[in-house]
Amino acid sequence: MENTLKIIVMFMVMQALGLVAGQGGSWQVLQKMAGIASMHTAITNTDQAILLDRTNEGATKLGLPGGRCRNQPLERVLKKDCWAHSVMLNPGNGAVRALSISTDTGSSSGQFMGNGVLVQTGGDFEGIRKIRTLTPCGAGGNCDWVETKELLAKARSYSTNHILPGGYSQIIVGGRNEPTYEFYPKRKPGEGVFPLNKLKGFAQNSLYPFVFLLNSRTLFIFAGRDSLVWDYVHGGVITYLPTMPGNPRTFPNGGSAVMLPFRVPWYANEFLICGGAAAGAATSGNGAAPATASCGRIIPMTSSANPQWKMEDMPIRRVMGDMVNLPNGQVLIINGAQNGYQGLGKAGNPALNPVLYSPDAAAGKRFQVMAKSTIPRMFHSTANLLSDGRVLIAGSNTHQFYTDTGAFPTELRVEAYSPPYLSPTFDTIRPRITASPKTIAYQKKFFVTFAVEKLQGDALHNKVQVMLMSAPYSTHSFAQGQRAIQVGANPPIKVGAGWQVQATGPVTDSVMPQQYYMLFIVHAGIPSKAVWVQLAGAAA
Repeated sequence: MENTLKIIVMFMVMQALGLVAGQGGSWQVLQKMAGIASMHTAITNTDQAILLDRTNEGATKLGLPGGRCRNQPLERVLKKDCWAHSVMLNPGNGAVRALSISTDTGSSSGQFMGNGVLVQTGGDFEGIRKIRTLTPCGAGGNCDWVETKELLAKARSYSTNHILPGGYSQIIVGGRNEPTYEFYPKRKPGEGVFPLNKLKGFAQNSLYPFVFLLNSRTLFIFAGRDSLVWDYVHGGVITYLPTMPGNPRTFPNGGSAVMLPFRVPWYANEFLICGGAAAGAATSGNGAAPATASCGRIIPMTSSANPQWKMEDMPIRRVMGDMVNLPNGQVLIINGAQNGYQGLGKAGNPALNPVLYSPDAAAGKRFQVMAKSTIPRMFHSTANLLSDGRVLIAGSNTHQFYTDTGAFPTELRVEAYSPPYLSPTFDTIRPRITASPKTIAYQKKFFVTFAVEKLQGDALHNKVQVMLMSAPYSTHSFAQGQRAIQVGANPPIKVGAGWQVQATGPVTDSVMPQQYYMLFIVHAGIPSKAVWVQLAGAAA
C-alpha cells in the first residue's frame, strides 16, 4: 500500500510538471521541403493532403515536371510560370507531387462535395470568378486541378463555402466588397446572388465570415462581432444574436471558430470562437498590439429563445490561430501569434504552444497548454485533422514573395502534431478497427468491429463512442465545413477475438450533410485510427 501511494504521489507530481508521457503531445517534421507554403489545405478521402498557395508570388521552390509551364497573360508576376503552386502530399511518408493550377487562387475558398470532389472557388485577380475541381486519387494517382467553364456570379476572394444538405451543392458567402451569397451549382439557370445586408456591418466585415449549417437547415453566420441565424432558402433572418463581447474576430482580425461536437442524444449547435487581434489593431495598422485571449460560447437556438455569450480566457493570447475538432471531443487551438493581426508582416511573437480545450470540463479547467513547436506558424498557416488522429500543420508566409530571410521566412516544412491521446502510454486501451461499412445511411443501423487489448470498465456505457469527423477546407484561421458528431451506439459485445458496436447513422442531413467522413472508435477517451465512410442517400 505504501509503495502504491508513493507511485500515485509521484505520478501526480509528474503530471503537475507536465512530465507524464504524451501529456503535451509531440511534433514531427513530415517534409522538410514541400516546395510551396500552403495557404489552403484539405485532406481527401484517399488520405492525401492537397496544399494550395497563390500564384502571384512568382517562383516557388518546386518546378512543374516534364517541362510544363503555365502561360497566363493576365498573371501579374510570371506570364510564363513553370513553378508549382499546389501539391499533393502523402502524410504517411511526406512524399510530394506537383499539381497544376491555371489562375490565381490567393484568398480563395473551398469545400468537398458529397462524392468526394474538392470544389475550390474564387481567388484573386484573374482567378477571382473561377471555379476549380479536383477528384481525389491515391498516392500513386495522377489527379489534378481542373478549371471549369462555369464562373461565379460575382468576383469573390476571402469568401467562405459550406456544403448543403443533399451533398450536391454548396453556398458561397461574402468576400471582398461582396456582402452577398450565391450557390454552386446554381439552383436554376441564370441564378445570381442574394444580399446579406441584414447582418450588422457585413459590408465592412464580409471577409472569411464564420459560416456553419444548423440542424434547422439554416445557417449560423458570424462576421466581426455580430451574428445571426439565416434562412438561406428563402433569404430571411430567423434570429439576431447578441453582439459578442470584446474585439472583432473575423479577417483581418484573425480569430477562429468551431462548432463543438454533437453529442447524443442532444444534437445542439454550440459554437466556440476564440482569439483575434486587439480592437482597432487592424484598422490602425498596429502590428505590435497584444492579441486577445478571450473566447466565447453560444447556442444560437435555445429553448429559452434568449441565447447569450459565455466568455472565458485562453492561457495564451492568440491571433491567427486554427481550431481543430479532435475525435475525443476536445478542440485543438494551434498556430498563430501573440501580437498583431492578419496580413503580410503584420504580426509577431509567435504562439508556439498549442492549447487543448475540453468543452465538458468545468469553467476554469477547460484549457491545457501543450508541447511547443520550434517552427513559427504565422500568416497563411493551416491545420487539418488526419485519419490517424494527428493534425497536419503547414504553411506560413508573411511575405509577398518566397523569402528565405527575415524573422519569419517562407515556411516550406510540413509538420504533424500528435495530441496526447496518441502517446504509447495508451496503446493497451487504443482500439483498432477491424471491420466497418464503406457507406452508412441516416437513422440506419451499422456495425463496427474493433480490437483492443484492455477494454475499460465493467459498465461499458459511455466507454466506447463512434465519432464522425468531416474533412474541412482550412484557410486563414478558419476550417470551412468542419463538423464532428458522436452517433448513437450500443455497448460493445464480444465477437470472436474482438468487439462489435452497433451504431446508428445521424438523424438528418442538416446534422451531417452527405459527404465522406472519418469514422473513429473512441475508447476511454482514446481514438482509433479512422476509416473513411460515405454518408449517403436521402435523409430520413
